[in-house]
Amino acid sequence: MAGEQLSVRVDSWIWSVRLTKTRSIASDACRGGHVRVNGVRVKPAHAVRVGDEIRLRHEGRERIVVVSRAITKRVGAAVAADCYVDKSPPPPPREETVTVAVRARGAGRPTKRERRSIDKLLARPTVEGQRGSRARPE
Repeated sequence: MAGEQLSVRVDSWIWSVRLTKTRSIASDACRGGHVRVNGVRVKPAHAVRVGDEIRLRHEGRERIVVVSRAITKRVGAAVAADCYVDKSPPPPPREETVTVAVRARGAGRPTKRERRSIDKLLARPTVEGQRGSRARPE
């Protein structure tokens, strides 16, 4: 295949197999110490060969891949997946976010009745002693 060699720069290979979006992001990751080849931190120009293990910390996740083909040209996702063996742990499960009720723009503040139904829905405790009487400072 065109663009295939015995050894290639690590930043170029990481970009070619689509582990990062741009080559400059791959270079920055190498300079920042986020890339290890066979357990050793490397600079962007470090040569990688078939069989090398690459560990990349990117976007809050560690990717562990073994090089199965050294390429320099960026290829499609299907071909890129054939260029390495992914040994990464599965990503952690996403935390579910609580959706917040959104009022229509211009609807103003909720009425007393709407507020009570919202409190009931959100299981907020109600204030018992103040119902029907005004609270006075003592």
